[in-house]
Amino acid sequence: MRVLVTGGAGYIGSHAVRALQRAGHEVSILDNLFRGHAESAPVGVPLHVLDIRSTAAVQKVLSEGGIECVMHFAALAYVGESVRQPLDYYDNNTAGTASLLRAMLAAGVHRMVFSSTCATYGEPSSMPIVETMPQSPINPYGWSKLFVERMLRDVATAEPAFSFAAPRYFNVAGCALDGSVGEHHEPETHLIPVILQAALGQREKVTVFGDDYPTPDGTCIRDYVHVDDLVEAHIVAMDALTPGAQHFLNLGIGRGLSVKEIIDTARSVTGRPFTVEVGPRRPGDPPELYANPEKIRRELGWQAKITDARDIVASAWAWMSAHPEGYGKART
Repeated sequence: MRVLVTGGAGYIGSHAVRALQRAGHEVSILDNLFRGHAESAPVGVPLHVLDIRSTAAVQKVLSEGGIECVMHFAALAYVGESVRQPLDYYDNNTAGTASLLRAMLAAGVHRMVFSSTCATYGEPSSMPIVETMPQSPINPYGWSKLFVERMLRDVATAEPAFSFAAPRYFNVAGCALDGSVGEHHEPETHLIPVILQAALGQREKVTVFGDDYPTPDGTCIRDYVHVDDLVEAHIVAMDALTPGAQHFLNLGIGRGLSVKEIIDTARSVTGRPFTVEVGPRRPGDPPELYANPEKIRRELGWQAKITDARDIVASAWAWMSAHPEGYGKART
């Protein structure tokens, strides 16, 4: 299948590009490189430096490339930033996806796998989270994604040939097991790379935001799904798309790991000392968030393979210790 990966020069998108290649698909990338890295694009894969809001230009890429499916990762994804700059999130994530959908329909492309998020659930009243729970986001980032889910439903109603899958991610973590690509954000906010930057001496300390939660060790518990597993789930979902299909799917391992467990694992994996301090809780941080991934296992046969904290952290450490400054100038 000919697949266009939007945001394909970003963390998750770059892993998806390689997974699609391994599965025998013909891949091209569309990325505005605002936070993506051109160096992550494999040699020989077309890289279109475009914004998804450039509807006519995107339509041209879709039409000329004979694209059959769009795997859509292009988004702003910092919760705190979304609170400070909400219009940027609605403009890029929500309006940007509307632009992309217009381009797709004009080009006759009727399949999309959309990168959604567990942030659409807000603060659930119980765990684990299932797809039928109420969705009430607590930040503009979550709302910007939930509005897209609504758009996808409406487009599918208006266009019977259109189909989509909307995987809702929990905490994506780790780096490619083959070492080909990794995680490089500026600024970095994800727990595991923040800890590993401290282990590399690139930051002074790791701050734990609260250690008095009603959890076994007092720190927050989250569901960490390895990025290689996550992108394989996208391909499984893409392969299941038939005209009119609508899939909303939780992507997680089905259990949580605490912040302290991740820190202890990182100490063991790296063998390096680093400073950890406890800070105040962050507003809106629930004690626990983890998925019930039974629906995607039952309907599509997918389940995570990399579920041990040590394996997840070790994959990130292998890439970050080999690329302490992130991506270089040469394309890999």
